[in-house]
Amino acid sequence: MDRCEGTRMDEAARRHGALFLTPLGGRPFVPQRRAVTHDHVVLLFYTAGAVEIELQQLLRLAAGDVLLLPAGEPHRLVRAEGVEGWGLGFCPSCFMRTELAELLAPFERVRMGAAAALQLATERRPHMQRLFEELARESSRGGEPAHALVERSLFALILAELARATIPAAVAGSRPPLVAAALNYIERHCFAPISLRDVAAAIGRSPAHVTTALRQATGRTAQAWIIAGRLAEARRRLLATDESVEDIAGRVGYADASHFIRLFRREHAMPPAAWRALHRR
Repeated sequence: MDRCEGTRMDEAARRHGALFLTPLGGRPFVPQRRAVTHDHVVLLFYTAGAVEIELQQLLRLAAGDVLLLPAGEPHRLVRAEGVEGWGLGFCPSCFMRTELAELLAPFERVRMGAAAALQLATERRPHMQRLFEELARESSRGGEPAHALVERSLFALILAELARATIPAAVAGSRPPLVAAALNYIERHCFAPISLRDVAAAIGRSPAHVTTALRQATGRTAQAWIIAGRLAEARRRLLATDESVEDIAGRVGYADASHFIRLFRREHAMPPAAWRALHRR
């Protein structure tokens, strides 16, 4: 994933709810000078080409390989040639309290130090490709009655393929356990009225220590991660439900709807109601 692909996925995240898809390739390769992070999880499935990426260590990926990038995981693209495939991004907090939660375990293992790359068995690759192609077709259908259910089902099948693939043994990662623990806690609890103090208390560290560690590892504070998870779920609800803005504010952790609206406007340059009208057309 080059800088263009990363930017394209970040832009897709801001336009969509819990799940978004983009094809890889088709743009000039621009090497990244420094590591970047995303506030969403990214799954990259390569069907052609070759990639070198720094993530805990230098990884070399080719057709049939899958790269798992947990939210907040620093990575840097070094080389990409003839890349084709799919990039799938999603909000982890949006699925932590659903039946899909157990299928997110491979991403948590990466965050704790397991290898981020895995290779699908040759006979499973065409099936994975078909799943992504069908998900792309489904994403274009938008507001049809069964859209959300079908999209979620295809997502579950993709996660199941990853869970059944051979996961390499854990290796020593570059991320301190403190950071992994803090992000895991935030992803599981960000819809509750939590703050930096709650995160720090849950992992047994001081607020100042947590702030420093998160900022150094991910470039973001605990509060920024909490807001990112809440806004992702808010976007999902704005697109997938007819709930009022006030109800959505409460569901994602804001007792004060006006505060939620100000945060949403700051991130998206428009209030939630206008964003919903624009993206549900």
